[in-house]
Amino acid sequence: MILESRINLNNASCEGTMLERFIQNKKLDAAKQATKKLLSARGEANAQSMAVKLIDNYEHLDKRSQTDFFHHLSNEFNPDPAMVMDAANRYNTERNEASLIHLFQTVEPPRQELLRRVNRAPAGTATILKMRQTLLSYLKDHPAFRATDADMHHLLSSWFNPGFLELHQITWNSPAQLLEKIIEHESVHAIDGWDDLRRRLQPDRRCFAFFHPQLPGEPLIFVEVALVPGIARDIGGLINKQAPVGEPKSFKSAIFYSISNCQPGLKGVSLGNFLIKRVAQKLIEEIPTLKTFCTLSPIPGFTQWLDAGAPLLEDKLSPAQLRKWQEAQKTVDAGSAPWADRLKSGWHPDRATEAEKTALMRLGALYLMLKTPETRGDAVGKFHLSNGATLHQINWAADLSKKGLQQSGGIMVNYLYELDKVEEQHEAFSNKTVCFSRAVEKLV
Repeated sequence: MILESRINLNNASCEGTMLERFIQNKKLDAAKQATKKLLSARGEANAQSMAVKLIDNYEHLDKRSQTDFFHHLSNEFNPDPAMVMDAANRYNTERNEASLIHLFQTVEPPRQELLRRVNRAPAGTATILKMRQTLLSYLKDHPAFRATDADMHHLLSSWFNPGFLELHQITWNSPAQLLEKIIEHESVHAIDGWDDLRRRLQPDRRCFAFFHPQLPGEPLIFVEVALVPGIARDIGGLINKQAPVGEPKSFKSAIFYSISNCQPGLKGVSLGNFLIKRVAQKLIEEIPTLKTFCTLSPIPGFTQWLDAGAPLLEDKLSPAQLRKWQEAQKTVDAGSAPWADRLKSGWHPDRATEAEKTALMRLGALYLMLKTPETRGDAVGKFHLSNGATLHQINWAADLSKKGLQQSGGIMVNYLYELDKVEEQHEAFSNKTVCFSRAVEKLV
């Protein structure tokens, strides 16, 4: 009797799985057919209704079917190689505007027009963002999807051009649903509930976010700012929810202490640099007494670099810097044991020797000055320096949280935005040159 029951359960489970697979295949086939119909002449005239059907079928796909759908997008909507070659040869021969335009039209993947038509649906923009977020998670195992990702990135970079975005201040009076999203997406310094958020929205704090007209109530990226008398050296004072609220007459510096992206589907679409500049301009208009615009930033790759032995290219160092770098490596015994093991053994900035402090501050300065311009350089440093900021100051024991100790030994850095120099310094960083202060130079 028990055996018979088990057999019946197994049969029912098998039948259920087969039914689910059948339904998935139907949805997948419908989604594939919808892509072709949407690109047809009929699809041009009825794009919105057809796009709605495509979106509905796509949203019911499981992971296996999503992968098949992305294979379909990646294989069926590429430019025709022979037509591309003919168009290129024609332009090479004729060298005129007509042949150039023809070449542009020929090399553009039909996939881009398909996505434009999907975007005409009421939820089209949000769907493409979610679609790209999913696609990005598959890229490592499916490199053939990269062309599809490139098309999505290209279109999203146009649709989310900062000129189309709306800048809004987030306040305690903002809708509760929006405030919940700020708590959810804060990725630098976690918000510990409503009391913590309320302190971060007091009169000596600001929070601004970019929004897109097609995604009402959905922040794309937001920045948190502290209005203080001078350049902040540690994060604890800025995010302490018990800290007294500062007086407006003391506001001389705006410290950008957290920037968080809310839309994974916009990865690689540049928004943060425009956000900082727009916010700085808005703050100047609101508070003319502000003189300094600066960050208090983490150094997320520092201890990983230490674990690798703190390597540098010696030809980038002067003889004196080379000697000090080697001494610092020996002092902290870089690469001998994982940083995580040191923390488990009780290492803490408050208990570090003066020699350790000097060595780690020196290595931190060298890491940011010399490694940041490299392809895999510090991501936060690369963002601010490419945005035209100055590597201004390195701060000891600035972030004593678990995360801060793990990623940088508690060290943080100030990047200074001198608004009249950002264009010049952006150009310098594009040529692999880091602009740094005298205080940073003294460390090395």
